[in-house]
Amino acid sequence: MQSELEQFERNNVWNLVPRPESSNVIGTKWIFKNKTDELGNITRNKARLVAQGYTQVEGVDFDETFALVARLESIRLLLAFACVLKIKLFQMDVKSVFLNGLLNEKVFVEQPKGFENPHFPNHVFKLKKALYGLKQAPRAWYDRLTTFLCDKGYKRGSVDKTLFIQKFKNGITIAQIYVDDIVFGSTSKQKLDEFIEYMSSEFEMSIVGELNYFLGLQVKQFDKGIFITQNKYAKNLVKRFGLDNKKHMKTPMGTNDKLSKDESGTPIEPTLYRSMIGALQYLALTRPDISFVVNKLSQFLHTPTINHWIVVKHLLRYLKGTHNLGLEFKPSQRLLIEGFSDADWASSLDDRKSTGGHCIFFGGNLLTWASKKQNVVSRSSAESECRS
Repeated sequence: MQSELEQFERNNVWNLVPRPESSNVIGTKWIFKNKTDELGNITRNKARLVAQGYTQVEGVDFDETFALVARLESIRLLLAFACVLKIKLFQMDVKSVFLNGLLNEKVFVEQPKGFENPHFPNHVFKLKKALYGLKQAPRAWYDRLTTFLCDKGYKRGSVDKTLFIQKFKNGITIAQIYVDDIVFGSTSKQKLDEFIEYMSSEFEMSIVGELNYFLGLQVKQFDKGIFITQNKYAKNLVKRFGLDNKKHMKTPMGTNDKLSKDESGTPIEPTLYRSMIGALQYLALTRPDISFVVNKLSQFLHTPTINHWIVVKHLLRYLKGTHNLGLEFKPSQRLLIEGFSDADWASSLDDRKSTGGHCIFFGGNLLTWASKKQNVVSRSSAESECRS
């Protein structure tokens, strides 16, 4: 807690002022968290002072709050591109990232509990920079970082606004931003060192090193490519729902399983079912093999029955034996974008709609995929495949 407040002083986050009579004063509270590595080992204990942003008044304490974050498809594209250009990727974590965002509004917060000034216990802090919990904090940080990188000669992506690129003779430097996590790499060792140097001089870093764990994805970089997996997450998922001692299945779903609303079936607790499906949807970020089943199960979140429950348990038992699977990205000389699609016909027992699927490759590396129920009823298998 003391370290967090010292960080505030170094960043010149606030000033102690008399309590204003006409302005809204936002409360503060402490949040405690253990940060872990890809193996689940605790790396450090964190205490964070956050503002109680739910008490903010729109038009008084904040205006715009929207801030961009990278899509997971962008991360996979970056990994594929790094393989093509033979770039080793690194990551940096900005310490107390939101404290770097500059505020345009007048915002006052209470003194943190347990650390009140003994001479001015009724004073409040007037913020110069954003605090965690403020509604505009992510936007303020994104604006500050964007301005800084553009001043250094980087260009923001025309489609993905969280991607920053600097081109130079015979090379390129790439930086992908996800709030406080920055993934970067360069074809030039000199340019790479320059990026680390001026980022570290402007912002305080807690981690700077080779990319190995990002947004819950375990990343392994080899000479012949990059492999990403959610091994730890998949194992924890199976254990969380008590199926770690069961025999594993060889397929994600039985070949004869036909799911429907099953209105005459025995209903089950919907909250647990929904939490399972939500967890499986996140795992599908690196597991295209379960996308079809997760899509089917997601269609019955409102009234799940025992038949749906059996299929979920089947899928979790499949994950028990395949938790170490993931996506591999390899270098390629054929820099083509290739897409494949397919569809069944009238597979839904409830409304006879078809299910379509697609996958997109860049340079032979799988980037994005989906399995989705079509919006209208197709009158032939040719029509359903044409729609897909």
